[in-house]
Amino acid sequence: MFPERFSNLPAYAFPRLRALLDVHEPGGPVIHMSIGEPKHAFPAWISDILAQNMAGFNKYPPNEGTAELRGAIRDWVQRRYGVGVDADTQVMTLNGTREGLYNAGMALCPETKNGAQPVVLMPNPFYQVYLISAISVAAEPVFVNATEATGHLPDFDGLSEDVLNRTALAYICSPANPQGAVADRAYWERLIGLAEKHDFQIIADECYSEIYRDMPPVGALQVAHEIGADPERVLIFHSLSKRSNLPGLRAGFVAGGPESIRRLQQLRNYSGAPLPLPLQAVAEAVWQDEAHVADNRALYAEKYALADRILGNVPGYRSPQAGFFLWLPVEDGEAAAVKLWRETGVRVLPGAYLSRDTEAGNPGQGYIRVAMVAPKDETERGLTQIRDCLYGGEDQ
Repeated sequence: MFPERFSNLPAYAFPRLRALLDVHEPGGPVIHMSIGEPKHAFPAWISDILAQNMAGFNKYPPNEGTAELRGAIRDWVQRRYGVGVDADTQVMTLNGTREGLYNAGMALCPETKNGAQPVVLMPNPFYQVYLISAISVAAEPVFVNATEATGHLPDFDGLSEDVLNRTALAYICSPANPQGAVADRAYWERLIGLAEKHDFQIIADECYSEIYRDMPPVGALQVAHEIGADPERVLIFHSLSKRSNLPGLRAGFVAGGPESIRRLQQLRNYSGAPLPLPLQAVAEAVWQDEAHVADNRALYAEKYALADRILGNVPGYRSPQAGFFLWLPVEDGEAAAVKLWRETGVRVLPGAYLSRDTEAGNPGQGYIRVAMVAPKDETERGLTQIRDCLYGGEDQ
């Protein structure tokens, strides 16, 4: 009486982590470094905006987002990427990017591609919603390993013609979760060219785009616009969760071609959960302000420097280009996570919980993901304990 489509899924990463670790006592004061939930302060003036708009809870919000919020997003895309988008036809607000990344498959993936089952490409490791979206539309998920050899970005060029000819959608996260790698202009040009040749759409998850070291990462829509790609070829997904330390606001957006947005809006009219009007007013103001984003980025820059100082001598350590995760090499991710928890109380995520087995192996098996979201002093203690517990101390 129940569907089989989700029956072979493993437990989600964090319930799986609880089952792995919570049978053991922590070896010290608990330091949470497993979940990418920002702990930096969000702008204090948000409280005033929320209070001024409380009456909006008495109204149904528009599914596509208020004209004011969509206008603020349009202006941000123009400032950030130099691309003009129409706020009425090329922008839609989201109740967090996870909603949009899931519904991209539901709204945009065709039932067949070139007369066969469609393929949805995704990096491996990956954000798990990509897989669920593909399964939900009866597409074949194809995991493209992102390893040290590929610069920790998926090598879509290496896929067979058969797979590419059946590809309908390709998910890509840049800056990458968990590795912190950034797709440069040449990478985007190759991927967009491949999508043009084989007629598939790129679903660009760019939610870590505003946490970087020096230069802002180039964006997918930016490059598509510069090279004159089909306007429907690329959709970008952004949120305020990481940029503005507002994961609980659930405020994101998708921008892309008018037909893609129309189809997403039509689906949302029937099944979506729009953001309440007071929260849309907050999101509008936050997209218009960059000062708090620069302050936030400076705090993460201090943590990059901490990680480089504490872990820089660890063999295989790779300093992230962007985002707030470390992707640390270990012999076995689960064993390392258990050892760290039992001996220190530091909680990290085994890399294999974010990836899948392939013929070439599981690219997350020999890694742990470490989230540098806690305050600086706590992050420093956690990184030091990771080094001393897993890598033999300061002289390593």
